[in-house]
Amino acid sequence: MSPRARLLLFAAGAAGCAALYTLAVLGLPGFGGPFHPYADRAVRQALEQGTANAVASVTFDQRAFDTVGEELILLAAAVSALVLLRASGREETAAGDTAAHGPADVPDALRATGRLLLPPTLVVGVYVVAHGHLSPGGGFQGGVILGTAVHLLYLAGDYPALLRLRPLPLFEAVEALAAAAFVGVALAAAGLIPLLNTLVAAEVGCALVLLIAQFFTQALLVHEPAEPGGTGGRT
Repeated sequence: MSPRARLLLFAAGAAGCAALYTLAVLGLPGFGGPFHPYADRAVRQALEQGTANAVASVTFDQRAFDTVGEELILLAAAVSALVLLRASGREETAAGDTAAHGPADVPDALRATGRLLLPPTLVVGVYVVAHGHLSPGGGFQGGVILGTAVHLLYLAGDYPALLRLRPLPLFEAVEALAAAAFVGVALAAAGLIPLLNTLVAAEVGCALVLLIAQFFTQALLVHEPAEPGGTGGRT
């Protein structure tokens, strides 16, 4: 897809989102009113179900269908981005040529910091997911932490190590399976918040990894073939 076609597609989507957002804002109740019937019922229901995190109770037990929609929207967004960012017919991909992209010439302190921060960041992401039904956090937040943590290797200047850490076919399969499993569990019964958080984290984390991988591919490994008498250029 050409840059002009991508821009037009983005403009159409942005205009639609802006219109829907405006309609939603105009339909909101007045700010600061004392009448909150939904909040009162939601908190009481969460406590009756034994969920300390009322937000997680609303997300997974009381409005699970909305969360299913959000999961499918994220899946559709990831798939759409992968399609839009794939190399076109005029582009060439030097996927095997990673020697020029790392390990980069970065200070040793930055390289060591990136590698040392990777394990604790992954642990924090798992903690946020595992305790999402008890404290602030959950699958979405933990999935973002997990999906971005692996890219500390890139910030440390080691792009080949990042490629080895995130095999894209595996992440694609896990994302699809997690999304399908989430829909099945959400429709089966309520009260399974820890399991639902885990599935959400897997889907969100894998989606972010795939999206960032495509941006890296466009920035580092995709280029247009050189014109006769020219040197070519990156997209």
